[in-house]
Amino acid sequence: MPSASCDMLLDDIEDIVSQEDSKPQDRHFARRHVVPKVRRRNTQTYLQEESSPPRDSTIPGIQKIWIRTWGCSHNNSDGEYMAGQLAAYGYTITENPSEADLWLLNSCTVKNPAEDHFRNSIKKAQEENKKVVLAGCVPQAQPRQDYLKGLSIIGVQQIDRVVEVVEETIKGHSVRLLGQKKDNGKRLGGARLDLPKIRKNPLIEIISINTGCLNACAYCKTKHARGNLASYPIDELVDRAKQSFQEGVCEIWLTSEDTGAYGRDIGTSLPTLLWKLVEVIPEGAMLRLGMTNPPYILEHLEEMAKILNHPRVYAFLHIPVQSASDSVLMEMKREYCMADFKRVVDFLKKKVPGITIATDIICGFPGETDQDFQETVKLVEEYKFPSLFINQFYPRPGTPAAKMEQVPTQVKKQRTKDLSRVFHSYNPYDHKIGEKQKVLVTEESFDSKFYVAHNQFYEQVLVPKNPSFMGKMVEVDIYESGKHFMKGLPVLDAKVYTPSISKPLAKGEVSGLTKEFRNRLGIHPNLTSHTPAATLHNSASSRMGLQLQRLHQDCVLRAAVGLALVALLFTIFTKVCN
Repeated sequence: MPSASCDMLLDDIEDIVSQEDSKPQDRHFARRHVVPKVRRRNTQTYLQEESSPPRDSTIPGIQKIWIRTWGCSHNNSDGEYMAGQLAAYGYTITENPSEADLWLLNSCTVKNPAEDHFRNSIKKAQEENKKVVLAGCVPQAQPRQDYLKGLSIIGVQQIDRVVEVVEETIKGHSVRLLGQKKDNGKRLGGARLDLPKIRKNPLIEIISINTGCLNACAYCKTKHARGNLASYPIDELVDRAKQSFQEGVCEIWLTSEDTGAYGRDIGTSLPTLLWKLVEVIPEGAMLRLGMTNPPYILEHLEEMAKILNHPRVYAFLHIPVQSASDSVLMEMKREYCMADFKRVVDFLKKKVPGITIATDIICGFPGETDQDFQETVKLVEEYKFPSLFINQFYPRPGTPAAKMEQVPTQVKKQRTKDLSRVFHSYNPYDHKIGEKQKVLVTEESFDSKFYVAHNQFYEQVLVPKNPSFMGKMVEVDIYESGKHFMKGLPVLDAKVYTPSISKPLAKGEVSGLTKEFRNRLGIHPNLTSHTPAATLHNSASSRMGLQLQRLHQDCVLRAAVGLALVALLFTIFTKVCN
């Protein structure tokens, strides 16, 4: 009976013992006439042992979690937020999937290959008996797919509740949170921007300025997941930028499904936001704009040109064209024609000398003829885009384009190869050899041989691996160029410029721990807003160990009291009967 009673109390530890309750040892020592002789033990060692339950325990907050993200920078930002919250709660974020107890898979629904990778990762996790939580656009758009059955899902607007979903999944439950964030019936941009976060690169902050879009492109599956446009207020975005700079960030990326549409739902605009952000960017730090579709940038061309000429804003803009054929654009429901696209590009190239225009092209959209494709080839030959993302068309389930008559697969593949050949026929940076450029160094190259920097036009420049360069603005001589990069050597006696910001966080440190969040987790107030995940894990584990210790002691006490009551009742019953 006593053990059954204790089991029932395990549902909520807080209901058993509160801070106001007298502790078992307090009640014990109140009995002054009893002076037991006990062997002293090392209390610190005892607590440390108690605070480290086995990892296969179902107690939340002690497991290791592996997070895998596919897709755009918006998705990457979501992944960073989820990692930060889990680490703040006490979970260990690991880069080794085999040692993880739970896999958090953050998906992308843009193309079939990305979803295939996602599906294969789910299968592998199940084969290895890992707990699984799914996130991102795939489960949000189609949560009823067969291969998602029985698995926990966290929606794209519910990432602030990832700890709850992970907790329940570890306990063996399946949880699905797919709702929208709303305020008085109005859809919000998503979860709060001041949540804890672990940046993949401590020098780069990704800020989602809005979610969803105003378009209804025939091929797009992301719309099914992210929905219609919902923008964050300007003051929240500016506050997030300020916080990032205080944590040593030297480069901010603004991202969304369509940055050009920002603010149309809340009575403001992208240029208004950008001018406010420019005011808080410290000297030596840079701002990079994300993708914008042509229709929503046309009315802001003059202001956008002024902003892109600002010394702390990269002269770079990603404007997807998708096709140079008006008939194909109409079938895609892109809401602009080639004349609109050219007007935007020509205006910006004239007003912002040297600007980098990146674009996307889809090869083999349903109904695309050879003549349509040749118009696209001519566009690439004319503008020689230095950054071009070429995609073979994949019909996504549930989209209008999936129901159209498809271009044969071999034709799509051939067109993709032909356009790639055109793209690789020119070298956009050859004429820059011999130039002196100021570049901001932010990361290491994939082959680990160089540091990666970017100049004013967000063109990639590889520089020697001098640790003193990281996070700094350096002047270099360009001595070599490739298709996607340049190489530079520091100018002799050149000043290495340090941005007027704080020292960057270490890799894996948690940023953005607000006072409210620390209080909710019981984290000591002296811990800083950017605390190592290991410290937070130890803090959470210690709290859990003390809770378990108090739970054990109180269960023993309650059992003893229960037995005493039974004995008393038995004595009274015996006397009455006699």
